[in-house]
Amino acid sequence: MEPIKIMPCLDMKEGRVVKGVHFVDLRDAGDPVEHAVFYQQEGADELAMLDIAATLENRKTRLEWVKNVSSRITLPLTVGGGIASLEDIELVLAAGAARVSLNSAAVKDPGLIDRAAKAYGPERLTIAIDGKRNPAMPSGFEVVVAGGTRPAGLDAVAWARECEARGAGTLLPTSMDGDGTRQGYDLPFTRAIAEAVSVPVIASGGAGSLEHFHEAVVEGRARILLAASVFHFRLLSIRQVKEYLHSRGLPVIF
Repeated sequence: MEPIKIMPCLDMKEGRVVKGVHFVDLRDAGDPVEHAVFYQQEGADELAMLDIAATLENRKTRLEWVKNVSSRITLPLTVGGGIASLEDIELVLAAGAARVSLNSAAVKDPGLIDRAAKAYGPERLTIAIDGKRNPAMPSGFEVVVAGGTRPAGLDAVAWARECEARGAGTLLPTSMDGDGTRQGYDLPFTRAIAEAVSVPVIASGGAGSLEHFHEAVVEGRARILLAASVFHFRLLSIRQVKEYLHSRGLPVIF
């Protein structure tokens, strides 16, 4: 089994890290560069930076945020939010990102996944899948877009399979039902995606305790564990999480 990776996530708005619950009720969580440097020192394996308002505000990802963070760390940085074309991808990678994360734009134009994978390689391409429970869908989960504000009418598991087939190298499913709650990852949602594809799946949304991280691997089948509020507000440290996973028999990189 490959080592499990820990991935703090910087949700960005107006140049600051923010954190909400169920994608709303945002509160300030600090300076992105300070957090990024701290997380690298703590032993994070990767870092995510998501411009959560870009699509809603109909604008591109703010490249200066990417440059400010990427210039201070050596961790692989995944950047998402408002990326809707090959030109956008080129600019974000040039600003220092190791990978881009596509979401609403990929749902709107699935061919963008094919074009991006061909141009930059699957290893540079993450597809974020925001999902919400909907019993009318075959898997019980529906894709939502535009910062979780609009149902897409797509079954989340079917969409995950399509994303992999088109060339996505990593999938990032986030449960709106669990986001920011600290009640645990949405294990059925994460597992449904992970069992449908062979590419790495990032667990996201709801981490609140050490056991939640372990559950995401053992029950959710995730290989990368993303968390925000527990790290931003220093409720848990990355070292604590890694030591706990190691004590439970899971491989990690110290």
